Amino acid sequence: MTNNELSFAIFCIESMADRTKRPANEIYDILTKDTDVLYQYIVPCYDALHTQSKDYILDDIYTALTERGIVA
Repeated sequence: MTNNELSFAIFCIESMADRTKRPANEIYDILTKDTDVLYQYIVPCYDALHTQSKDYILDDIYTALTERGIVA
């Protein structure tokens, strides 16, 4: 993982935590332990995702979690 990808992953985790009013460590667990969203979606799609708006990114992550049966 590059520094840019790591920074983006942190941004996604913190932003999802803010949006859902949950602790960041809980969102991290959802994205890594409960699903594969962080390492199989967010990081690999960094090039496309990081060019989008914050709302688009968070909506997209929420959709990915919903499709996996998880609601953050």
